[in-house]
Amino acid sequence: MKIKRLAVVSAGLLCFVTPAYAQGSNKDDAMKNCPMHKDHATADSHHAVVERHGDEVMGFSHDKTTHHFRMSADGGAIEATANDANDKTSTEAICSHLSHIAVMFVDGDFSTPMFVHDGVSPGVTTMKLLKDKIRYKYEEIASGGRVRIESNDPVALAAIHDFLTFQVLEHQTGDALAVDTSH
Repeated sequence: MKIKRLAVVSAGLLCFVTPAYAQGSNKDDAMKNCPMHKDHATADSHHAVVERHGDEVMGFSHDKTTHHFRMSADGGAIEATANDANDKTSTEAICSHLSHIAVMFVDGDFSTPMFVHDGVSPGVTTMKLLKDKIRYKYEEIASGGRVRIESNDPVALAAIHDFLTFQVLEHQTGDALAVDTSH
């Protein structure tokens, strides 16, 4: 996966250093000559679908909120907060959505992320199979909420980390892809 990502990033960088762009042509012309241009357009289109589906199912706008997917040694967390601390509508919608997600996940119901991402996210099948070894807990935080996902089972932990890694990449949150061992 890292090699593939490196190849995509390297090829993507070529789009910005083509001779046409370097000689002062506009960026759009250079992008048309990029060998990965079709892949960029597909990724942008997919991300737009993820955001649109997310807004629809969550009941709040991704533009007015911030998501984080955090990994820890015992599992991780899904967090969402309103960008404006005075935005009570978004804060209430976040709390409602995440408390509902925690209940759904306890029941092994991952239909919400399946809808958002148009398929089964990595880790989900194992998380369903090992649902009795995973704990989900909703917590209110400033301007939003969090779903803590915890397990002592190494297979369940690997699945949780796969799931959270996928979320970071799909939602383009920029969160760390490594497990936080500071706790």
